Amino acid sequence: MMIDKAKKTSGGDTACYILELQKISKSFGLVQANKNIDLQIEAGTIHGIIGENGAGKSTLMNILYGLHRADTGEMLIDGTKAKIKSSADALALGIGMVHQHFMLINRFSVLENVMLGSEGGSLLSSGKIATVNKLKELGQTFDMEVDPNALVSDLNVGMRQRVEILKALKGGAKILILDEPTGVLTPQEATQLFDILDKLRANGVTVLLITHKLAEIMAITDNVSIMRGGEMVGHRKTSNTDPQELAELMVGRKVLLNVEKPKAKPKEIALNVNSLGCFSSRGHKVLDDLTFHVKAGEILGIAGVSGNGQTPLMEILSGMRKPDEGYFEILGKKIDRDTKVSPFTMRENSIGHIPEDRHKHGLILGFEAYENMVLGFHNTEMTGGKKLLDKNHMLMHAAERMDEYDIRPRNPKLLASSFSGGNQQKIVVARELYKNPKLLIVGEPTRGVDVGAIEFIHKQLIELRDQGCAIILVSVELDEILGLSDRILVMNKGQEVSTVNGDDANPKDLGLMMAGISQGASN
Repeated sequence: MMIDKAKKTSGGDTACYILELQKISKSFGLVQANKNIDLQIEAGTIHGIIGENGAGKSTLMNILYGLHRADTGEMLIDGTKAKIKSSADALALGIGMVHQHFMLINRFSVLENVMLGSEGGSLLSSGKIATVNKLKELGQTFDMEVDPNALVSDLNVGMRQRVEILKALKGGAKILILDEPTGVLTPQEATQLFDILDKLRANGVTVLLITHKLAEIMAITDNVSIMRGGEMVGHRKTSNTDPQELAELMVGRKVLLNVEKPKAKPKEIALNVNSLGCFSSRGHKVLDDLTFHVKAGEILGIAGVSGNGQTPLMEILSGMRKPDEGYFEILGKKIDRDTKVSPFTMRENSIGHIPEDRHKHGLILGFEAYENMVLGFHNTEMTGGKKLLDKNHMLMHAAERMDEYDIRPRNPKLLASSFSGGNQQKIVVARELYKNPKLLIVGEPTRGVDVGAIEFIHKQLIELRDQGCAIILVSVELDEILGLSDRILVMNKGQEVSTVNGDDANPKDLGLMMAGISQGASN
């Protein structure tokens, strides 16, 4: 897959551009998503594309992949002008894309998903055999073997992503676009992905990596381009820059990359969990004799590899499901398996919830932004405080929150599905923090969010803590857990491994405890 053509850079060095974008512009109504974008991508490299939420990164990549048509500008593949009107055109030119939200059919097998859209007679046994052999070859070359007969629904997130990559490579991709690829991965899965990207690069595949995570940019990319406000504002060799410079280019101002917080002053116990247990739909115990507490005015971080009980814990505490064993007390109210409870009753008791999965539990994508801003808060001042919803009041409320949280575009009448993932997250955060809850349950608050918004959200959480709110923070980002938490509870297989003071914790020890290898002293 190596490209032979070479072009001369302005400095006289030889560069091999597999892809060039020249003066690309794209508008959606009055919103200009891309403005005169120039971009050159060297063959066989990993090129990072970074920018704030709404900076135009995804629009630009969707143009390259044929999901949008540019209003003006040209694209060159291997030095030849290319007209890309559809994803089929992109695939024919060797461009593949792995979206942030996977495009797989869960009830289909790996083999069926890979063959989907290119059957043409390939569903005959000979075609299946050829595809299986190709998957085996690609899996061995790039160290990402997958069982072709496995159902996608039975695969973890990391393996599903492998299927998407394999499907693109099987289709002949020599340019691979990855949109926020680690947003849904555990740290271990992210490390495995980077190993795969290294092998792709070594075999001549060009990777375009769209991410908000500057540590990833510094660790894996050769070059990085920075977008702001729909424009390209800079290009850097990764070896010649640093996270602080990149953050400032993204946001247009100095950004605090590390959380600054005063020492917590915890007060009375706001949440007391006693011998909590629950079972999955298949009868497996997913929470086992879990006991802990959270005080008003502190942040308790929950650290653990994804799938070790964090999700059912948050579902129980937010009223989405009942415990099967044990009980918990929230602000003096005891709740067990016999207690009538719901998310609505929890909200009535001043409990906020930022769910892990904003699409599944945080938003209704077919509703407009202003409607999503009041979900779960009907008959409050957020909706006009009347039985009949006051649309004008809700629009005004949403506009104020959009200004406060820098949600882009500033249009409360846009469907939630029209916003970038990061701006969707800010809609959820703005809604849940508005009422100043006494207990806040937070799942992955900065997933898919840019550095400027991360800084803002972290400040909001610290301010809420200092106002006396008790906060439970669940995150797969260890840096986030370490930066925000006053105490950290480590979970493995639905059980507490240890609880440690935030000031005493470090990534190495937490990683060992998360794997169930080591235990520290409880506090």
